[in-house]
Amino acid sequence: MSGDAPGARKVARAIDALRRGWAIAIEAPGEDRLVLLSVEMADPVRLEAFAPAGKYALLLSGGRAETLKLSNQREAADPAAPVIVEQAPWLDLPTALALADPQFDLATPLKGPFRTEAVTRPAASAAALQLARVAGLLPAFFIDGIDPEATISPADIDAHEDAARLKLATRARLPVLGAEGAEIVAFRSPEQAGEHVALLIGSPNGRSPLVRLHSECLTGDVLGSLKCDCGPQLHAAIEAMEASGWGILLYLRQEGRGIGLINKLRAYALQDQGFDTVDANTRLGFAVDARNFGLAAQMLRLLGQHEVRLLTNNPQKVTQLEAAGVAVVERVPHHLPPNPHNERYLATKRDRTGHQL
Repeated sequence: MSGDAPGARKVARAIDALRRGWAIAIEAPGEDRLVLLSVEMADPVRLEAFAPAGKYALLLSGGRAETLKLSNQREAADPAAPVIVEQAPWLDLPTALALADPQFDLATPLKGPFRTEAVTRPAASAAALQLARVAGLLPAFFIDGIDPEATISPADIDAHEDAARLKLATRARLPVLGAEGAEIVAFRSPEQAGEHVALLIGSPNGRSPLVRLHSECLTGDVLGSLKCDCGPQLHAAIEAMEASGWGILLYLRQEGRGIGLINKLRAYALQDQGFDTVDANTRLGFAVDARNFGLAAQMLRLLGQHEVRLLTNNPQKVTQLEAAGVAVVERVPHHLPPNPHNERYLATKRDRTGHQL
């Protein structure tokens, strides 16, 4: 793999532009250019600069459009499919924000009617939705404006997200509670902002290491949230690895199953309105689980590990890790008792996402 990936670098700049409320463009082969402005990062001045004539349409995901009853049956079949909401005189910035953010569904009676139109740039539109998730933004864009700050292609996004670009950066001894002899190893890629780490516990003992893929959870791991089981799972995994004599905890910077911290907190707000964790993600316009466990496989390869005993209740982790070339010789259950605040969350994981609880 080359150390230089111009497409990945362009995507890093495009993500920065989107998060600052600047327009970008996506060019897919055989399609007209798609110029985008993030709805949640827009303001009246930015929207006026993007569309001086006041003409723009709205790009949403199929999952969000289905929630709003804007999609047809075909669009609703794929929550990640792009849906275009036609320009209308009443589709102003506040209305677009209400369409984009489901936190306001109960409080904001929507104007209308709204009509969808044919998606004539499907590859670029799908790439835009993917880029929103990578940037930690709502999957909602004003489209067909002017003056983009950066221009990228779908292939550039693939390069940016390529797990093979992850490299080992440094390592050091790190005594932790429950494993005083642990070592921490940090990984990063040239273009992605977040670093991933591995905690090596014990020493190779002739067995495949006990491995846990733990996705970052600020609320659970650091603040002690009772809404999930992440914090207790993290500490129980370290204890299990210490007891086994040899284990690796991979701490992946994929907050909220890959949708980012702010979108995860939006999902929490929807749970407060009565939606379970699966419906909350789809109402936001995301997949139920958007994580890339190819990153974990790359970390293990860089550590020289190609066979693992995987500490998990999630069969998708087994499937994805093996698809990425790491053999899972044993799935080790990781069961912890529920509390009154996460009973429904755990039941949803069992009943709707196939967790073996």
